[in-house]
Amino acid sequence: MARLMEPNEGKVSEPLNSGSISTRLARIAELARTHPDRAFRSLHHAIDIEWLREAYWQTRKDGARGVDGHGAADFAEDLEGSLQRLLDGFRTGSYRAPPVRRAYIAKADGRSTRPIGIPTFEDKVLQRAVTMLVEAIYEQDFHPGSYGFRPGRGAHDALESLRNGLMSLGGGWVLEVDIKSFFDTLDHGALRQFLDRRVTDGVVRRAIDKWLKAGVLEGGELSHPDQGTPQGGVISPLLANIYLHEVLDRWFETIVKPRTRGPSFLVRYADDFVIAFAREDDARKVLDVLPKRFGKYGLTLHPDKTRLVRFTRPPYRDGSPGENPGSFELLGFNHHWERSLKGYWVIKRTTMCSRFTRAIRAVRQWCRLNRHRALPEQRETLGKKLLGHYGYFGITGNFEALARFMREVEKAWRKWLSRRSHRSYIPWPEFARVLGRHPLPRPRIVHSYLATRPAKP
Repeated sequence: MARLMEPNEGKVSEPLNSGSISTRLARIAELARTHPDRAFRSLHHAIDIEWLREAYWQTRKDGARGVDGHGAADFAEDLEGSLQRLLDGFRTGSYRAPPVRRAYIAKADGRSTRPIGIPTFEDKVLQRAVTMLVEAIYEQDFHPGSYGFRPGRGAHDALESLRNGLMSLGGGWVLEVDIKSFFDTLDHGALRQFLDRRVTDGVVRRAIDKWLKAGVLEGGELSHPDQGTPQGGVISPLLANIYLHEVLDRWFETIVKPRTRGPSFLVRYADDFVIAFAREDDARKVLDVLPKRFGKYGLTLHPDKTRLVRFTRPPYRDGSPGENPGSFELLGFNHHWERSLKGYWVIKRTTMCSRFTRAIRAVRQWCRLNRHRALPEQRETLGKKLLGHYGYFGITGNFEALARFMREVEKAWRKWLSRRSHRSYIPWPEFARVLGRHPLPRPRIVHSYLATRPAKP
C-alpha cells in the first residue's frame, strides 16, 4: 500500500490512501503544520478513485464548456470509467491538459473586459482533486490577512477584518494597491520556486506544469503564454494565493511589520489588497519599496490606481469642521468615515459607483431582452437578481444604496414593459398595481456587524 514519507525524513507515516477523504486531508494538514519548513515529496498516492469522485461532486455541473464541447452530463454517462481513465492518466503522466477556451467578462468599470480561461469539465475535476491536496498543505502556511478563495473565508470576512482593524487604530493611512494584469503576468519560474518549498511530488508538479503550459484557444488560434495563469481555472486561485503569499504576505509579516514604528496590518482578497498603517512615515516607506518588491517577481503596480490615502478619523470639535479624510475602495465597496446615529465616528461601506452602475446596466439589458415574457417569469428572475445583490451588498450602513438599487430595477422594469408595443405604455399608478400582484423583494441587510468603536470625540 502506498505510504507517505515524512518530508525530508526516512520515517514512514500512515498510508495516505486509507480512510475517508476528510481523514486524509486532516492527516496532510497535520503533517504540514508540524513540518512548516519541509517539502512533501510523496503526495499523489492520496488521489485515488474515491478522491476523484469527491472532486467530481465538488465541481460545478452548470459551468461553461471547454474546447472539447463536453459537459458534466457527458462525463457522468460512464462516471466510474471516466474517473478511472482520469486517474490512470494523472498517475502515469499520460494525461494531456487541453488548452483553455478564452472568454471575456466585464470589469467593474463596465467599460473594459477581463479575459478568463474555461477548462474542459474533465480538466476541472482533476484540477479540483489536486487543489484539494495542495490546499491542505498551504492552509497551514497562509497568513490570517489572506481571505480570497480559502475554505471558510470570504469577501465579507475580509471587509469586516479591515473595518475593525481601522476602527481600532482610529483610522490611519491606507495604501490602496492595484496589480496590473496579475493573472496574466504571474511568472512561472518564480511560482515553481515557491512550490519547491512545500510540494516536490513529481506527479503533482507535472500536472501543475501541464496546466501552466496548456495554452489558450481564442478565435480558432492556439497560443502558449510563457507567464500567467488563466482566471477561471479551478486551480488558478490557489496558485495565485501561493504566489502572493510568498511575494507579499510573508514579506510583509516577517520583514516589513517588525520594522514599522507603529501598528500596521494587511488585508488581501486574491490580488486585491490594502495595507493600513497608524503612521504616515511607515506608509510612505512601504509605498517606496513596494514597486521594487513586486518588480523582482515580474509584477507591476498600476501607477494611477495605487495610492496612499489619509484615512484618519475626522478631527471635528465643537461643531467646527476639520480636514476631511479621504476614502478608498475595496471589494466593491467605498470605505469612508461617517457619524453614526449616536454621534460616533464610524467607518461606513457603501456600494462603489462603478459596481452599482454595472449592476443596473445588466438589469436594464435583461429587461429589454425579456420584456415579452410572462410577468410571473420576469418577476421571478428579477427577484433572484435583487436577492443576489442584497446577498453581497446588504451590509450594515448600506441600506440606502440597496433601496436605490431596487428603485432603479423598478424603473427599468416599467420602462421595458411599456415598450412591449406602441399601446403598452404603463403609467406609474398602473405599474404600482403590477407590483402589488408581482412584488419584488424589499431591501434587506444580510450581513449585520457590531462595530469596534473608538472613543467618542
